[in-house]
Amino acid sequence: MLRDLWTRVAPAVRRALTFWRRSIQARVVVSTVVLSTVVVGAVGWILLQQTRDGLLDHRVDVVLGEVDAEVSDATDRLEAASGREVNVSRQQRDLVDPIIERGDSRGYSVVLAGPEGEDIPLREGGGEYTSGLDLVSIPQSLEAHFDGANREAAWTYTDIVSKRDGEASSVPGLIVGSQVQLPSDGKTYTLYFLFPLTEDQETLALVTRALLTAAGLLIALVAGLTWLVTRQVVTPIRLARRVAERLAAGRLQERLQVTGEDDIARLAYSFNQMATSLQRQIRQLEELSWVQRRFVSDVSHELRTPLTTVRMASYVLHDAREDFDPATARAAELLQAELDRFENLLIDLLEISRFDAGAAVLAPEDVDLGEVVDRVVAAAQPLADQRGIRVVVEHPEEEVRAEVDSRRVERVLRNLVTNAIDHAMADDPTEVVQVRLASDEEAAAITVRDHGVGLAPGEAAMVFNRFWRSDPARARISGGTGLGLAIAQEDAHLHGGWLQAWGRSGQGAQFRLTLPRRAGVTLRHSPLPLIPEDAVSSDAALGAVVPAPEGER
Repeated sequence: MLRDLWTRVAPAVRRALTFWRRSIQARVVVSTVVLSTVVVGAVGWILLQQTRDGLLDHRVDVVLGEVDAEVSDATDRLEAASGREVNVSRQQRDLVDPIIERGDSRGYSVVLAGPEGEDIPLREGGGEYTSGLDLVSIPQSLEAHFDGANREAAWTYTDIVSKRDGEASSVPGLIVGSQVQLPSDGKTYTLYFLFPLTEDQETLALVTRALLTAAGLLIALVAGLTWLVTRQVVTPIRLARRVAERLAAGRLQERLQVTGEDDIARLAYSFNQMATSLQRQIRQLEELSWVQRRFVSDVSHELRTPLTTVRMASYVLHDAREDFDPATARAAELLQAELDRFENLLIDLLEISRFDAGAAVLAPEDVDLGEVVDRVVAAAQPLADQRGIRVVVEHPEEEVRAEVDSRRVERVLRNLVTNAIDHAMADDPTEVVQVRLASDEEAAAITVRDHGVGLAPGEAAMVFNRFWRSDPARARISGGTGLGLAIAQEDAHLHGGWLQAWGRSGQGAQFRLTLPRRAGVTLRHSPLPLIPEDAVSSDAALGAVVPAPEGER
């Protein structure tokens, strides 16, 4: 049941939390309302306490004055009747009845207890009292105060309990006790006056309602003013965010509307100046990039014609090298090799220019990547044999198929395998270049692992830069142009895939190519890890933690 309830409530909770995180206005308004509620509540509580104390103090003064007047009047009446012979019972009635009559008309009750020292406790039925009054209304502490004669008047708060038609009701009240002496027997009796505080309670309730109403209106006013003020600040910020998003999307002509001369208007003006400056610089960079691409493309095209002529001449010289002296023959061989490398460089420059111009087109088809890997390894085998390096391919049990451009994927793998052979330890019988394939429902991955010189910290993100070399003094074995990995990464991106590198000095390097199995599918993970298992195990043996490299998912 709780799970079903949470399933229904969770979307609303998530939407509320998202709104809370994203809305500055909501957080400011709620925070202000909460703080205002706390402050208004504290001030209201203090005001209520002071009002209550003032009402009670005033009521006590009035009650004590009225009790003094009643006791003085009763004393005068008893002194006036002291010359006549009246029994005790009649004198008690003469004392109490007038007070009870006035109490009924004025809303208070009277209890006569005594004589002191001989009376029965009130809770056991002693005393004369107003009809309907329960004697539990008189606190025992006050009754104990008047045990004995010549006690001073005293008062306290109590609950006045009345019984009407068999039902008991209780109201807060004030009780005052005072002693009088009957002339007939010379004994001291105690009069208890019980005044209900109903009117004061109603007054306090009225003040409480008024304060609550005023507090509610004040908090609503504060919330409204806070919302209005924050709206005036947040609205320009939201507009600036929308314009910034449009600028990030390439709509460089977007600008903020400047209204007024306040800080927000100055911020909008500065924002527009920044956008104009960025637009101007981006256009300059685009023009410069276009000029560079055009220059590379034009030079590459223009060099092909003289290169063809020079290559034809080099063929003639190369074929006739046996008739030359050794130095001239060697020069002819070097000329042929360098012309091959120069032609490859032109081809790579043309390919890079197509990528830069956005003219590269993908021709996907359903391909068995295992066959592509085998062709690449077979083509690189002579270079591996020359360096004394074994190339091992680990095929999975099931064939790995994907919708890719086989020409571009083969070019990527050729670059990775030849680079691994170039940087592996030559003439080492234990040196192995490992090529692994794996796939799942969404992606296919190929890793190329060598155990050569490796990569220094930070170089894994630089190997795909154009013409970058980890060691400029190191000779190229396969005659690369320095653009191979840059083109390989562009080919991977054209497929919607990843080409990532990992390396560590002295432990070799590993490159991972991850491609979606179906064209147009967005990659979320790779079937193979970027960090090799042997590197992870060696770090674990040393007690080190291997951080996830940038781009690893």
